[in-house]
Amino acid sequence: MPGRADLPVPSSLGVWWLVGGVAAVVGAVVLSLAVGPIRLSPLQVLRELLWFDNELTNTEQAVLWQLRLPRATLALLVGASLAMAGAGYQGVFRNPLADPYFLGAAAGAGLGVTLVIVAGGATTSLALPVAAFTGALAAVALTYALGAAGGQRMSTTSLVLAGVAVASFLTAVQTYLLQRQQDNLRQVYSWILGRLSTAGWREVVIVLPYAVVTMAILLAHRRVLDILAVGDDEAATLGVHPRRTRFVVVAVASLGTAAAVSVSGLIGFVGIVVPHTVRLLAGGSHRVVLPLSLLFGGAFLTLADLAAKMVSAPAELPIGVVTAFFGAPFFVLVLRTTGRAIP
Repeated sequence: MPGRADLPVPSSLGVWWLVGGVAAVVGAVVLSLAVGPIRLSPLQVLRELLWFDNELTNTEQAVLWQLRLPRATLALLVGASLAMAGAGYQGVFRNPLADPYFLGAAAGAGLGVTLVIVAGGATTSLALPVAAFTGALAAVALTYALGAAGGQRMSTTSLVLAGVAVASFLTAVQTYLLQRQQDNLRQVYSWILGRLSTAGWREVVIVLPYAVVTMAILLAHRRVLDILAVGDDEAATLGVHPRRTRFVVVAVASLGTAAAVSVSGLIGFVGIVVPHTVRLLAGGSHRVVLPLSLLFGGAFLTLADLAAKMVSAPAELPIGVVTAFFGAPFFVLVLRTTGRAIP
């Protein structure tokens, strides 16, 4: 029987990686705040954020505090939520290819948004976020219900297959609606490709409570996920309840994912690229993977959003295109180098 010595242990460089993660977040935010149609120097940005005397004009201060900082904050929250959700899914399913949309959250959110747009409700400021959030959570709940329908002992395989079935069905319904309402195609696909446009701090306020809850609970389960990695039977002998742990992690990760997509649309690959990169560089323990995914996930999406604004300026690329540009080749690399299969 495996003992605690067999469990993944944090890398000896974990503290330095945490310092590097904080530095990456600070650097990404400062760069995001400094670059734009109105150029600011990084030193000016730092002085303004630290409340030092600064020579910024009123216009530059308004741009910084009311336009750029809310967007950078939203990118941090969404990136951290998606990366941590991906790490949580990968931990409970013991599969490095699991991502935040594993159980149909993307399809549910997409269908919810499509229904609102087709019904003409997109003019309401909160309609799309509420529809996406509700659709994502409903899809995951349906997946979990179907996965448990085969018997009392629900396996990860049945849950994954249920997720595939739910996602396929909801996507089919969405496609049917779009074919009947082709005038709304542009608006729906604009949301599906992802965007971080903000109207101030409203979107940040929407996602912040869910992001904080998701991060806190997943971080609290980082040691339990390490124990769960040795297998359900062995974990049970060590005092862990595998089914309860899996349910809590999946529920919380799905909550964070639903909140993220409600304000950003469907931004792919963050939940695969960031946690897997952390594992390759800093070790496989969730005591390292989860906090580093939080930091580097936020930094990655902040830089991706900056690239989306700059590549085709003054036009703006959908941020999902940028993350896919980097994520798709990485996904192929992961697929080729890992020998794991879905359990």
